[in-house]
Amino acid sequence: MVNFVGAGTGAVDLITVRGMRLLEKADVIIYAGSLVNPELLNYAKKECEIHNSAYMTLEEVMDVIKDAENKGLNTVRLHTGDPSIYGAIREQMDILDELGIKYETCPGVSACFGAAASLNLEYTLPEVSQSLIITRMEGKTSVPKKETIESFATHNTTMAIYLSTGMLEELVERLINGGYKKYTPAAIVYKATWPEEKAFVCTLETLVKTAEENDIRKTAIILVGDIISHAHYEKSKLYSADFSTEYRQGKKEV
Repeated sequence: MVNFVGAGTGAVDLITVRGMRLLEKADVIIYAGSLVNPELLNYAKKECEIHNSAYMTLEEVMDVIKDAENKGLNTVRLHTGDPSIYGAIREQMDILDELGIKYETCPGVSACFGAAASLNLEYTLPEVSQSLIITRMEGKTSVPKKETIESFATHNTTMAIYLSTGMLEELVERLINGGYKKYTPAAIVYKATWPEEKAFVCTLETLVKTAEENDIRKTAIILVGDIISHAHYEKSKLYSADFSTEYRQGKKEV
């Protein structure tokens, strides 16, 4: 059996209880060493076999899993954040399907949610933004043409941009070309929730300078949108005194 487990954003205690228990029971752990906090491996039992996938190919990862299955062992494939976001898990699952190996997924806290917590943000403020776009710039892995930064920027909603810190100048240019104003609030969060976290609020115009001044070159997420300034929003109707729900009756103003 293989369990794909989300390690969370970095802080050891932000892994889910289920994820922690799966690590404790695992006979084999294959972890994304370039991004996963190695302290999470302290949950593993002493006899657990541990592999760092940062030094492995897809085929080598699969070989370890197949060997574990042949021995009747349980494997945890430990991915950073939540496995469903930029986790490259589908290609692994397809191979496991071909091999007839059973697997399950345990979700985790993704970087955009860790960053929001670090900055005490709400991504969905009434009358400001009710949508969150999670995307990335083109790098070694391409992005579909219909999902360009410019096309998403036209919505002027909240954006969380992964894997793009090394291309900030181009990113800012494309966001502004797409429709954001240069004074649109932005934030850059380096290693959200890790002990060495750095988090800065700025604007699109000052984003590049902010990153340079604080020596942030990788492992950061970029947030863009008016919700960052948390101004000019409407209060939620859910808790309004005159709003009725199945649990309480709204009170009419006299």
